[in-house]
Amino acid sequence: MNILQLDSAITGDASVSRQLTADIVARLQETAPQATVTYRDLNAGIPAIDTTWFQAVRLGTDSPSAEQQARIDTSDALLAQVQAADVLVIGLPVYNFAIPAQLKNWLDQIARAGVSFRYTEAGPEGLLKNKRAFVAYTAAGTPLGSDLDHASGYLRHMLGLLGITDVTFVPADGLAFDRDAGMARAHEALDRIAA
Repeated sequence: MNILQLDSAITGDASVSRQLTADIVARLQETAPQATVTYRDLNAGIPAIDTTWFQAVRLGTDSPSAEQQARIDTSDALLAQVQAADVLVIGLPVYNFAIPAQLKNWLDQIARAGVSFRYTEAGPEGLLKNKRAFVAYTAAGTPLGSDLDHASGYLRHMLGLLGITDVTFVPADGLAFDRDAGMARAHEALDRIAA
């Protein structure tokens, strides 16, 4: 089993989502000791897509400039990590009721028509099937699945667009109000994880 672990929190060692992604990976490795882990800290920098990216990656070019080739190489490398993974472990700290910008940038880099999904007469079809995702959802005051939560549904939708429909959330929410209760919810979800 190949595991891709993605963190996006800006809070460093104080991050609950980083702690939970590590806990999820450890739990998966308990049941699959031979599993390999590829780690990427999205907070270290994921470029936003822009006109240069669109022209190079989306439209394609026979003779890309050095700048365009760099955009192609970055997007290809990010996508290759997902393609090689059997399981994604994603840290989702909620900032301002939504996903972090760096996680959005990562999704924009890998959501590529004709590569990770395709358009059909019946609608989009994901091309990254037969993968699982575990999401460490953390929030100070935004309960998972509430009307204020604009993060989890969006991430589930985007993963589904890519063909990743087996998504499990490990929530530690309401941390500003009752940290112990929020962490207890997360540990209950962790106990149900099996590789």
